[in-house]
Amino acid sequence: MIAPAGERALAGARGMSVGILSAIQGTYSSEQMLLDVSQGARVATSAYSSPIPPWIGDWPAVLARAQAAPQILKPGLLASSVPGGAGYVGVDRLGGLGGPVTVDERGRIGALSFGHGATLIARIAAMRARKQFVVVDLPGGAAGSSDLRTLAATRLAGELLIVLQRAVGKRGHELLWVGVAGLRGGGGRELSSRTTNQRGLLSTIDIAPTILGHLGLRVPDEMRGEPIETDGKLDGAGLRSLMARLHVVGGRRLKAFGVLLCAWLALLLLAALLDTMRRYADERGSSAERRDSAEPRPRAASAWAMRVGALAVLWAPTAVLVTAAVEPGAAVEYTAIALLCFALGALSDALLPWPRAPLAPAVVSVLALSIDALAGTQLLMRSLLGPNPIVGARFYGFGNELKSGLAVLVLAAVAAALYPAARSRRAALAMAGAGIVLAAIEGAARIGAGVGGVILVSAGAAVATLVLLPGGFSRRRVLALVSAPLLALVLLAAIDLLTAHGSGHYTGSILHARSAGDLRDVLVRRYTAAWRELKNHAMPFATALALACAVAGVRLRERLLASVGGDPAWLAALGGGLTAGVIGTLSEDSGPVLLVVAVFALGCVCAYLWGRPSSSAATPYAPTASATIAVEGGNDGIS
Repeated sequence: MIAPAGERALAGARGMSVGILSAIQGTYSSEQMLLDVSQGARVATSAYSSPIPPWIGDWPAVLARAQAAPQILKPGLLASSVPGGAGYVGVDRLGGLGGPVTVDERGRIGALSFGHGATLIARIAAMRARKQFVVVDLPGGAAGSSDLRTLAATRLAGELLIVLQRAVGKRGHELLWVGVAGLRGGGGRELSSRTTNQRGLLSTIDIAPTILGHLGLRVPDEMRGEPIETDGKLDGAGLRSLMARLHVVGGRRLKAFGVLLCAWLALLLLAALLDTMRRYADERGSSAERRDSAEPRPRAASAWAMRVGALAVLWAPTAVLVTAAVEPGAAVEYTAIALLCFALGALSDALLPWPRAPLAPAVVSVLALSIDALAGTQLLMRSLLGPNPIVGARFYGFGNELKSGLAVLVLAAVAAALYPAARSRRAALAMAGAGIVLAAIEGAARIGAGVGGVILVSAGAAVATLVLLPGGFSRRRVLALVSAPLLALVLLAAIDLLTAHGSGHYTGSILHARSAGDLRDVLVRRYTAAWRELKNHAMPFATALALACAVAGVRLRERLLASVGGDPAWLAALGGGLTAGVIGTLSEDSGPVLLVVAVFALGCVCAYLWGRPSSSAATPYAPTASATIAVEGGNDGIS
């Protein structure tokens, strides 16, 4: 049933459970949304030859467009899977908006009924006597709300009633209200599905499997959705808050990041001014002779601002969870994130001696994100660094912006804990262990749910581990490096099967593939999306800048690590972090975004190291072997 119903109208209908529907993946159009319902699968609208589908009257064109998309799509599959097809009941002036759902694979509708709104309820009853599956367009206003209440109140025992909010237009309707009655668990509850793994959130592709499952019919393999389920008591205010929050998250991301960087720049300028004033005061207070002989005063304020600003950025994954819990207005959120990040940065710099402060944001961020996922508090989903469900591509787990950034943060934390380090099996084991833990977290279906995250973390950790092993690279070690991502995927499959009963993202897209063609479609979709991302807005410039910085960093690595005396653990962390960004670019559908994030995070780590306090002396790396020179002659011995 398709109705102009909001959350309050749905909740007021008898026996209804309510949720938010992710209506589309890409540019919204009601025609594409209804075709997605009919085929039980969807792909980004940008992957089609045209973002807007042809009129359903030109069914061959609809089929040709779907067949050219990089995924198996069969418009009309839902109606074709129901014996006798579907029936459609509508009001003349609505123009048959729900028609695409009732069309079968041959472009036909089983039965049609058009007439005046006053006869709608009677015509629905007549159609239900003929067809198992009936689609209805309800009128707007008070008449539609009255019809909805009547249908809910007169629903037969064992009958499934699904109501979708009608939204006409091409933009701004990525999320719609949906109500369902007749599910196991009763009414007055929130809806969910394994597609989203989020309480209160569904996808259009879940509707077809739900209908077929309720009718006791086989769900075709081409349908990618999961049956709709009830999950917890209905909280209308909470759902309205969730919908409002998801609509603003995407637009605030870059602005919050810009405010954070501007605050860091302002702090650096203020610190530089303070250092200049102090040096000027020192010069005026000393005699000419002392002025000539005195050493320059250390730029303590600038170094502090460098460290605290870098740490503030590294604290961002934690800070955004706090504002997600409060859900403030835009200006307040930008200010709160910046203040919280800098407060945590200053606190961790004060409590932990240089260069160990990156340990704090790494440990706290990974723990906070894991606890949020396991507890189901949905803070990451509502945060500015979350998966951004309004896009319709990902609903849970770590978004691509987090995956490579967390890899850099964790590897830097291991280097901070090991400093001063020497190349040894013990140090290499610590780096490998941290990589295994992070790969498991990023790959677990109930936490990170990221296949690409496992690949990039395992590759980055493998490079960092090899850098720390005595003896350098060998053929055997290079083979182990290449094998690390493959072994990690095997581990992920085991974790997915054990913790998510095979319903995780990895098993759903890879292990459950029916043919080599399915795997090819997955790869084509990923690299097509990555190519689109590379051409998106300022991404070409950002990617070129990240590549230039990466090349310069590799060539100038000794200067980058001069503050830590070329410590091998820090060298391993930087090399592993850069590897994670490169591999992430090649394995994720966001492509260059992961490289840009990784290089920026590495830049923040280097900025923290450059801000070494004047009281901290660099500890140069030296081999573990020692030598003693003894010179006879009383107390003049040197050892």
